[in-house]
Amino acid sequence: MPKFLELDPESFGLDISDRSLKFARLKKKGRFFKLISWGETELKEGIIKDGEILDEAGLAEAIKRGMEKIKGFPLDTKNVIACLPESKAFLQVIKMPRMAKKDLEEAVLLEAENYIPLPIEKSYLDFQAVVSPEKSDTMEVLIAAISQKTANSYYSSLRKSGLFPQAMEVESQSIARALIKNGISDPLMIIDFGKSNTSFIIYSGNTIRFTSSIPVSSEMITEDISNALKIGWEEAEKMKIKYGLEKKRIAKAVEPSIKQLVSDIKKYLSYYKHRKIGPEKIDKVLLAGRGANLLGLSEEISSAVKIPVETGNPWVNIAPEFKEIPGLSFKESIGYTVAFGLALRGAQKDD
Repeated sequence: MPKFLELDPESFGLDISDRSLKFARLKKKGRFFKLISWGETELKEGIIKDGEILDEAGLAEAIKRGMEKIKGFPLDTKNVIACLPESKAFLQVIKMPRMAKKDLEEAVLLEAENYIPLPIEKSYLDFQAVVSPEKSDTMEVLIAAISQKTANSYYSSLRKSGLFPQAMEVESQSIARALIKNGISDPLMIIDFGKSNTSFIIYSGNTIRFTSSIPVSSEMITEDISNALKIGWEEAEKMKIKYGLEKKRIAKAVEPSIKQLVSDIKKYLSYYKHRKIGPEKIDKVLLAGRGANLLGLSEEISSAVKIPVETGNPWVNIAPEFKEIPGLSFKESIGYTVAFGLALRGAQKDD
């Protein structure tokens, strides 16, 4: 996976989104890992909007408060690996002539300008060569970029909270690390149905092939229910959790948002197929994020796209024999997918 900033040692993972913070720390246990610290805290509206930090001091204070409410073992390290917003980043696999590693960096910098819709001089750029047949004259390279302004704002907020960022990476990289067993998979799509947006990730072989995000979200579903049934937000949230899409009047209330979600899924599946950005067709969809718990959602998507849909398991590379632990149910842990992926990176540094 590409890296934007990297220093050194043992770290915990911090998932920063528009509406919440999630913390996770892992310790090596035999061939796998043990979750020793975790926690979640809400963010006040206006601190982060659409991935942009509007109040660095407010975010720093929220991080401090969140660290005081950690479950399990207290966080006794200030080293952190944090995520950067998917909506502000750019990732793509490009093809290049095969060349020696020492020549690759300069060539990627020159080639990236043809693909990245951001000014190179104002961006952080990273890349990773993708495993490809040795006899081929070409090679595939995953490039990742984000504006310096966005990344610097996240870095600054973390430092104001007293933390030492060891690395920062785009959400999709963390999600893939958490959900793809041993980092290798046949072509599949991951749909991270989060609180404030939905991210799409197409993964094949040992790398991300494509990413995108849309504003359809779990909170939007709650808002649809609240508006259509003329009930308060809290009651609408309870009805969403209890009935999901399995109750007709709720399904009707959220129909426009679900239709938009399905339409975008079809669009990106078609893009993958016709642009041939991967070796084979996609034959599985994984759902992630707290919104993946919406009853009837997997069946609705599977029926629309004619592909099997299942809920991703964020424990698959941590402790495959577990799907939950005391104090953290499997349904709750799905919302920790990004944090688990970041924590895996931090724990693997211990080796």
